[in-house]
Amino acid sequence: MEITDVRVRRVNREGKMKAIVSVTIDNEFAVHDIKVIEGDNGIFIAMPSRKTSDGEFKDIAHPINSDSRNKMQNAIIAGYEKALTEAEASVSKNEE
Repeated sequence: MEITDVRVRRVNREGKMKAIVSVTIDNEFAVHDIKVIEGDNGIFIAMPSRKTSDGEFKDIAHPINSDSRNKMQNAIIAGYEKALTEAEASVSKNEE
């Protein structure tokens, strides 16, 4: 599995949810609405999910094993950090 594109669609400066991300896998399959969350132990991703009738949230799409999850999480967090740096640079440039 190769993450061929990471698109950070929205960056939030406030709150625990820091971004909404879409990824493309092998230039063939896209997954939207992955959340970048700031938790007590650092940044992590939450896969798209839906609420069941009993109030639980179930992932709609997710990696099957930990290696795939780590690869996806690392690519998404790198994309988020790049978007955050670009957003901060843009704000600094506009303040000049």
